[in-house]
Amino acid sequence: MIVTVDVEKCTGHARCNAASPAVYTLDSDGYLAVRNYEVPAGQESLAREGAAACPERAISITE
Repeated sequence: MIVTVDVEKCTGHARCNAASPAVYTLDSDGYLAVRNYEVPAGQESLAREGAAACPERAISITE
């Protein structure tokens, strides 16, 4: 599973991190630290929860 963040849409609400901090880590400005990465095995449901929490729909998941 690959998580991709559209940096043009992300406004730094950090709801992804609040829902799934193990998957979505933030930088010092409150934005996602990594914008394109493979989700570790076993954390797929957390990745989906965090993506669903994004009000801007800036996170996409490729299975």
